Amino acid sequence: MRIDVHAHVWTDEYLDLLEGFGKTDTAFQRGVGAGLDEREIEARFALLDSAGVTRQVLSAAPQSPHFADPRHAARAARSVNDLYAETVAHWPERFMALASLPLPHTDLALEELARCLDELGLHGACVTTSVLGRSLADPVFAPVLAELDRRGAVLFVHPAGCGGGSPLVTDFRLTWSVGAPLEDTIAVAHLVRAGIPGRFPRVKFVASHLGGALPMLLQRMDDQYAWEWDVPELAEKPSATARRLWYDSVGHGHAPALWAAVESLGADRIVLGTDFPYEDGDLFRTAVAYIAESGLPPGQAEKILDGNARGLFGLGSAG
Repeated sequence: MRIDVHAHVWTDEYLDLLEGFGKTDTAFQRGVGAGLDEREIEARFALLDSAGVTRQVLSAAPQSPHFADPRHAARAARSVNDLYAETVAHWPERFMALASLPLPHTDLALEELARCLDELGLHGACVTTSVLGRSLADPVFAPVLAELDRRGAVLFVHPAGCGGGSPLVTDFRLTWSVGAPLEDTIAVAHLVRAGIPGRFPRVKFVASHLGGALPMLLQRMDDQYAWEWDVPELAEKPSATARRLWYDSVGHGHAPALWAAVESLGADRIVLGTDFPYEDGDLFRTAVAYIAESGLPPGQAEKILDGNARGLFGLGSAG
C-alpha cells in the first residue's frame, strides 16, 4: 500500500460556496483535474496506477473554511467534510481524507472535529500555515491542538497562499514558487519556537514540501539557540523539536532537496506526497519516482515510499 499524503479534491460547488463568502483565490483551483466527475476520477486513478500509488489522503487546504464570520466558516467546513466523507465512502480503496475546520472559531472547530472523526470516519485534520493572518502557535488554537493530542491525530499543515504575509512575495508573483515553502518554514518555526510539539506530543504534525527551507536552517537555529531560542516553552534545541514532526516529500523531483531533508530531519520523518493536481502527468510520476532514483540508501527510500505513511495513519508497517 503506497500512500500519497498530499492530494486535493475541489468541486465547483464548494469553490462557489467559498467565493460567495468572500474568498478571492478560487480560480486557481478550477479546471485542473481535482474534481469528482467520471472523466476526472478515471484520469486520476489511471495516473495513480501508473506511478504505483494505492491511495491518496485528501485535504482541502488552501481552500479551507477559514472565515471571520462563524456562520460562513461552519457551513463551508460542514460542506467540504461531507463531500470528503462521501468521496472516501465511494472509493475506500483509493482515498482517505482529512477534516477541514471552521477556524479561527475554536468552539465550532472542536464540534466539527468530533463530528468528522467520530461520525464521518475521517483520518485526521488539515489546516493552513496561518489562519486569517494568525500563527498556528497563537494560544487561541490550543484547545484544538489539545483535542488532537488527546486523540493522537494527524494534523496536516499546508500553505495558505498568502506569501508569508509579505508584499515582497505576493506583489512579485512569487506566492507559490517562493511563498509556499516560505510559509512552510515560518509555520514550523513558530510551532518549534512555542514548544508546541513537546506540549502536544501525540499530535502527528505533517508539514508540506520537505519543510520548506527548514533543512537548511536547522543548524543556524541551533547555533542561535542561546540568545534567540532559549525560552521556557522550548526544552531542547530547535533541531530536536523539528524532528518530532513529519514532512511530505514534495520537492518537485529535486534530489538534492530530498537529500537535505533526509540528512537534516531523518528518513523516518519523510512521507510520500505529490501535491496532485499541481503535480500531474509526468510531474506526478516524477514526484514518486525521484525518491527511489535519488541515490538514497534503498532502506531509506523504501521507508519514504511505502512505510512511514502507513505508520503515521496507523495502518501497520510496510513489511
